[in-house]
Amino acid sequence: MRAVILVLVVAIIAIIAAIASGFLDINQTREAQAPSISRTENGIQAKGGQAPAFDVETGSVKVGTTQSNVPVPQLQIQRPQNEAAPVTNNAQ
Repeated sequence: MRAVILVLVVAIIAIIAAIASGFLDINQTREAQAPSISRTENGIQAKGGQAPAFDVETGSVKVGTTQSNVPVPQLQIQRPQNEAAPVTNNAQ
């Protein structure tokens, strides 16, 4: 149950971030209309009604590759000429 709630929270945060950054633009193009309900001898009848319509525009991300030269630093290691062996004491 906690996992479901966590997924919903993350999805809502992602939608809010997309709208706030301009990556997602939602405009309502048609209003919703409730159905007309009438009672007859046979029961209740519902007629009409209309779901709202939305126009959604999303941003685009273009991914590609380019050739480029990257300078790589060169390392030079110089060891000392007269280095004495390290003194170790292995006696216990």
